[in-house]
Amino acid sequence: MVSLRTVLLLLLALFALAMAPHWIDRTTPAEAQALRAATQNRTAYTLPPEKLKSAQELFRARTTLHFAGEGWGILQLVLLLALGVPAQMRNVAENVTRSRWGQCVVFVFLFLLAITLLDVPLRVYWHHIAVAYGLSVQRWGSWVWDQTKSFLLSWFVGSLLVMMLFWVIRKSPRHWWFWFWIPTMAAVLFGVFLSPILVDPLFNKFQPLEQHDPSLVAQLEKVVARSSVSLPPDRMFYMQASQKVTSLNAYVTGFGPSKRLVLWDTTITASTPDELSGIFGHELGHYALHHIVLGLLFTAVLLLIAFFLGQTMTQALLSRYGARWRVRSQNDWACLAVLVLVLNVLSFFSEPLENRFSRSIEHAADVYGQEAIHGIVADPQTTTQHGFQQLGESSLDDPTPHPLIDFWTSSHPSIASRAAFAASYNPWTAGQHPKYFQP
Repeated sequence: MVSLRTVLLLLLALFALAMAPHWIDRTTPAEAQALRAATQNRTAYTLPPEKLKSAQELFRARTTLHFAGEGWGILQLVLLLALGVPAQMRNVAENVTRSRWGQCVVFVFLFLLAITLLDVPLRVYWHHIAVAYGLSVQRWGSWVWDQTKSFLLSWFVGSLLVMMLFWVIRKSPRHWWFWFWIPTMAAVLFGVFLSPILVDPLFNKFQPLEQHDPSLVAQLEKVVARSSVSLPPDRMFYMQASQKVTSLNAYVTGFGPSKRLVLWDTTITASTPDELSGIFGHELGHYALHHIVLGLLFTAVLLLIAFFLGQTMTQALLSRYGARWRVRSQNDWACLAVLVLVLNVLSFFSEPLENRFSRSIEHAADVYGQEAIHGIVADPQTTTQHGFQQLGESSLDDPTPHPLIDFWTSSHPSIASRAAFAASYNPWTAGQHPKYFQP
């Protein structure tokens, strides 16, 4: 039985997750005023008729594929379990080797291969859509190679985590949800640290931004000088995205010695130096406002809750359907399919909560970025608004997305709302003050 204390602690953690956006970032009067004005602004981000038609079609396609993918991800596991496929995979693994860890590697390979093959039609269709709408220029051979590398990487990392999971289950059958959470978070930390060094270069080409465009680096250093963040030129990178996509992007990744900011070549080509300063300011805001750390803490609490519910629901399903699915116990390799099924269901229902948190930190970075370029560019409002116009046009972002779909699936505020906020936010007027920078 689960103790009342455990339940109360998890309920408190869930409440903390729901309230996190309010506690992390308080709205200032100037910000609130701009947010109200933004709700009335319908012209800050617009598309010409032909692009608008494509954007609306693409929004419907994205939405359909998003929910179809999540639904199919759950249904395929139910079907595999009902057909006894995970149990057959377990038997194959046990026949191949008596080594417990060898069995793990074989089982994870077979399980991942089955899931990957079942997902192929949706992935292929989405790449077809991206090419058809001009969002991708990646050839099929390159695309297949990226998928292959992703599969091999997932197999390697997944095997290590599954080995740890079943070792913990054997040592602590009742409380593995907590003990497995600790190495999982350690793996997340290592992943965030190592990804820009070991993983990202497997899929894209990077070079120091200073080698590609020294004058741009000099412009960006002016933004760094206004902030409290240390980001020397050797932490600024140029990524050759145009070999695969046409959309614009920039991002921050890593922490400590691996901390870096990456600008896509498509973004540099399509943007003015002032607009690039605004984009850079937004990304710098993620470090200045400690969003990497906050995101890790949010993930830690979310995973703790998910693992607790995952164990509880998995045991319930095993009690009712274990014999039918031929899953012997929670220590059976085939039980991994049951746990993944449960976690997929939990992930679906937690998606709005995760995205709400993500939108809150993205909005905070928008505010920081616009304030960071004040005094560096002549007109921060127009510069930032036009940057969002460029971003929306390149990705064919619908100016009027359905509110419920936007709430459920979007990790960023809509382009239309961001552009409208940027046009209205001016904390340097009389009686106002910036949120993150001293006047």
